[in-house]
Amino acid sequence: MLLATAVRRATAADAPALAALVNRCYAVESFFVDGDRTNAAEIERMIERETFLVLEYSGGLAGAVYVERRGYFGMLSVAPELRHFGLGKRLVRIAEAFCEALGCKTMDLKIVNVREELGRWYRSLGYHEVGTSPYEHRPVKVPCHFVEMRKVLGGLAAVAA
Repeated sequence: MLLATAVRRATAADAPALAALVNRCYAVESFFVDGDRTNAAEIERMIERETFLVLEYSGGLAGAVYVERRGYFGMLSVAPELRHFGLGKRLVRIAEAFCEALGCKTMDLKIVNVREELGRWYRSLGYHEVGTSPYEHRPVKVPCHFVEMRKVLGGLAAVAA
């Protein structure tokens, strides 16, 4: 089965489909927050400021990741029906390569502490915890905070290991 045929930068025209993908992927967080994770207008603003990379396949968007030039990524999303094929890992690696090509030495991300499976997964990709920050994106049902994670990129990773 051919899953992904192209990786490209999203355009403003992709905002509605991207918002739908992100919201489907983040619906799992309904145990601690209400409502959608994002909307097309927010995605469009994010595309104007930085980069959303999308992974396409014949059925539409397979996945996406928001990437900032400073060496940060977020909103990693893989269509639920396409999980467990390595697409999330592929998108993380693409985001890392994108930032490394821009001269970034590290890559940062934030996860919500109540999503413990995310910490395990990102640690398996070489990320480690470097701090915490408040979760202020949406009202919460359960107390939570962000866990900030970092990975040393490229040749520096081998030296740091």
